[in-house]
This record gives sequence, structure tokens and C-alpha cells, in this order.
Amino acid sequence: MGKVFHILGNGDKAFYYQNEKRVGTKLLCNMPPFEMDRKEVYGTCMVDFKMMMALAEGSIQLDQYDWILGTRPRIWMYEQSGFYLKYARCVKEFYTEVPAYAGNPTNFNCGHMAVHYAAKRHGADEINLYGFDSVLDFNMRSMSDLVLSSDRSNQNNFRLLNNWRPIWRDIIREFPKTHFVFHHNHENFKIPKFDNMSVKLYNDPKTKIQNREDESDISDGRGLPAQEVPMNRAERRRQEAYERKKAKKV
Repeated sequence: MGKVFHILGNGDKAFYYQNEKRVGTKLLCNMPPFEMDRKEVYGTCMVDFKMMMALAEGSIQLDQYDWILGTRPRIWMYEQSGFYLKYARCVKEFYTEVPAYAGNPTNFNCGHMAVHYAAKRHGADEINLYGFDSVLDFNMRSMSDLVLSSDRSNQNNFRLLNNWRPIWRDIIREFPKTHFVFHHNHENFKIPKFDNMSVKLYNDPKTKIQNREDESDISDGRGLPAQEVPMNRAERRRQEAYERKKAKKV
């Protein structure tokens, strides 16, 4: 059977994970959309400063899981030594690789990081994805929005989809020996369908929104020029401070 991973996103269809017993390594993206036994979870992947801030202020509590942290959380740890000392026991590892096709860490979201980590670091033979609705629908809803403020205007959603979907396309192309299984209620991908991807179909009828054509369809694989998300002033300061500290250690 090989190395099988199950990655739990935060989209509407994440609940398909609960339809049956899942055998393999389980990864979360930020916070799970429903309660998950810590004994079943290999780790939760996090990439954002806002997740670190939420953990620091106590609005989110995830220390029941091991953490796999991306580039920006690593910068946060360097900047917030007290936070790092408090939660060092939770940090399983840092995974700071951002492939060139992603542009920068801001474009590389938590789901991207979790899937890339499973495929590259662990050599996954099969990756099952639950709640990754934006790959198949114009649907950016996320359970994490209930606790973390996010801009969900159509304009911002189009911008994010335009950045994120080509990265999904390129991750799947980067790992042709890995089989990517999306768990969803239809198989009309918004990215090109390659030989190493498929859909595990469930019987839920498509909603009116799913049946409606929308401008987000880039299924021809071209997409639009990547709209790189600039760092704000605070993020830039953190990045510069991190680079200075790294330079001193060399």
C-alpha cells in the first residue's frame, strides 16, 4: 500500500474524513474543523504570523498537537524568544522549503505546505485531501475564519485563487509518483487533471453555487500572472531581523 497520508483542510467538505476509518499518517492544517484525537495526529502545519499571534494571545489553543512550522512561524520564534521557550516542546520540526513556483512564503498557504511536506519530506505514495474545496469550487470558506479574521471579499478571493491554484497544479506536477486523492462531491477540477490525481466521490448533490459557472475557472492551466502578496511593515521588520540574526551566526 505504500506511505499513505490523510491531510485535513478546513473547507466545507472536510467532514468526509469522518465517513470511515482512515489508515495512514494524519496531518492537520492549523486547527482541525472537528475534534481529533491527538494520538492519531502526526502534526499540525502552520505558516502564518496570525496563527502565532492567536496562539500567543490565547484565542487558539493547539498545544495538544505537535507543530510543523513554516518560514514565517520560524521568524516569529526567533523574534519572540519567550513564546519559543514556552512552546518549544510542541515544535516537531520546521519545514521552511518554499518551491520557486510559489514565489514567496506569503503565497504558500498551509495546505500547500502540508502536502509538499508529506510528498517531499516523507515520500508519500498517496495523499488524501479533505476540505480542499477551492481546488474544485469557488469556495474560500474556512473553519479557521471562525476564530481568525480573514478578508473574504470576492476581489480578495479571486486574487488568492489566482495565486493558490497554479501552486496546486505545480505541486502535483512536481511529484508525479505520488497519487493525490481529493475527497469531494464532484470531479470538475479548477486546475489541470494529471494522471496522478483523482477524486473519491461522495453522494452529496451539488449546490447552486457549485453548479454555477464562475470567473475563477483556470482549468486550462494557464492562470494569470502571479500577484505576489507584499509583506506589510511588521512582516518586513521581522524578516529583516531574522536575516540579520542568521548572518551573525554564519
